[in-house]
Amino acid sequence: MTEQVWIGAAAGFAGDRSDASGPLIETLARHDGPRFLIFETLAERTLALAQLDRLADPARGEVPALQRLLWPALAPCAAAGIKIIGNFGGANPFGAAAKIRSWAIELGCPGLKIAVVTGDDLRDAFSSADFAGMETDGALLSAKPAIISANAYLGADAIAKALGAGADIVVTGRVADPALVLGPLKYSFGWADDDWDRLAAGILAGHLLECGSQVTGGYFADPGVKDVPGLDVLGYPIAEVEPDGSFVVTKPAGTGGLVDRRTVTEQMLYEIHDPAAYLTPDVILDLTQAEIAEIGPDRVRVSGARGRARPETLKATVCFDGGWLAEAEISYAGPNAKSRAALAIETVMKRLARLHPSLRVRADLIGVVSVFGDTNGMRLAAEVPDVTDSDLRVRFAAESTDRAAAECLLDEVEALYCAGPAGGGGVRRRLTPRLRSASCLVDRKHVVPQVSFLEMA
Repeated sequence: MTEQVWIGAAAGFAGDRSDASGPLIETLARHDGPRFLIFETLAERTLALAQLDRLADPARGEVPALQRLLWPALAPCAAAGIKIIGNFGGANPFGAAAKIRSWAIELGCPGLKIAVVTGDDLRDAFSSADFAGMETDGALLSAKPAIISANAYLGADAIAKALGAGADIVVTGRVADPALVLGPLKYSFGWADDDWDRLAAGILAGHLLECGSQVTGGYFADPGVKDVPGLDVLGYPIAEVEPDGSFVVTKPAGTGGLVDRRTVTEQMLYEIHDPAAYLTPDVILDLTQAEIAEIGPDRVRVSGARGRARPETLKATVCFDGGWLAEAEISYAGPNAKSRAALAIETVMKRLARLHPSLRVRADLIGVVSVFGDTNGMRLAAEVPDVTDSDLRVRFAAESTDRAAAECLLDEVEALYCAGPAGGGGVRRRLTPRLRSASCLVDRKHVVPQVSFLEMA
C-alpha cells in the first residue's frame, strides 16, 4: 500500500489566480509517491453560465478560465509525474479535454493520457414533470418549465477508475467538490466502497482543499482581528494524507498566508449544513469528533473523521430560463450628492412604475445601502446614513422575462445624463440572460458515471 499521498489545490473557483499552481508543483515535485494537483472551478453559478455558453456554441461550455489555469501547469506536471484532476469540463467535458490535448501537444507533452468523466448530464433522462416531482425545498419547477440543463453531483468512483486506467489528466463536469480529492485517495490507497471512516476522512480532506486558499488564510484574513501575512503571494494548500485517512494541511514554503488551527477550523465549518451529517455522493461525513492539532509552522494535522453509508439519492441541479437581468449604474459626487442620488432613484422608480408596472426594480447606494438591504421603500434623505466622502454610486437592477421591460430600465438610467438630477456621470449598463435553478434528489440508479479516454493523435 502507498505510504502517503500528496494533493495540492491550485484553484478554489473559476476566477482563481493562474499563478497558484507554480509553488504547488515545485513542492509536489520534490516528493516521491502519488502526487496530484486538483482544480475546483465549478460553482453552481459557473455551471449555469457554462450551459448558456454551450447553448450559444456547442463547441464551448468548458470553464472559461481553462487555458489560463491549465497552460502553466501542463508541462511541469507532465515532467514531474503529477496527475491533474479538475471539474473544469463544465457543461462540455469532451470539449475541454480536446482543448487540453491540443495544448499538451503544443507544449511538447503528446503522451499524456486524458480521461473524461461523464454521466452527470440528466437533461434528457427525465421530463419537466419528473423533475418537478423530485424538487426539494420549493416549487420552482411546478410550472414545468422547459429544462435547459440538469446535472447530478457525481462521486469519486469514476475519478478513481480513470486514474486506475492510467489517466494523467482527469476532466469532469459536475462532481461533488471533495470528490476531486477522494478520487485520487481511493485509487492510491485502495479504499473499499464501504470503508466509511476512511472515505469520510478523504471527504474532509477534500472539503478543506476545495476552496483553495481559503484554508491558507485568504478568506480568513481580517486586519487587526485575524492578521494574515503576504496575501499578495498567498500560498495554496497541500494535504499530506496517510493510509488511515489522517492528514496534514500545509502550504508551499516561502509563500504567504498561514495554516493554523483557526484557518482549518473555519474552513472545516464552511458551508456545512450539519456537522454530524454532511451528505456527499460517497459517504455521510460526521466531523463532530474531528481533531485538529498544530504540529509545526503552517502544519495542521486533522484526524477523527467518521462516516456512515452514503445516501440513496444524488443531488441534481436543474436549470431553466430565468429571463433577463438588467443592471445600470450612475455616480453622483460633491456637495449634496446624497440628495441628488435619492432624486435619481425616485425619478427612475416613478417612471418605471408607469411604463412597466410589473417590473420589480432594486436600487442601491453602493457602500451605503447595498449588502444589507436596498433602498426600496426608504425615504432616502432621512433614512440613509450621512456619508462624509460625498461620492456615491447608484446601482439599479431588475430581472424580467420581458426583454423590452429590462432594456427600459437601462434606457431610463442612461437618460439621467440629461434628464437630471445634476452631476450624474459614469453610466454603465448591462443586459444578461439568466438561468434559474432548482435542486432535485435523484435515485442513484438513474445516474451512470462513465469514463472515456481521448486519443492523443
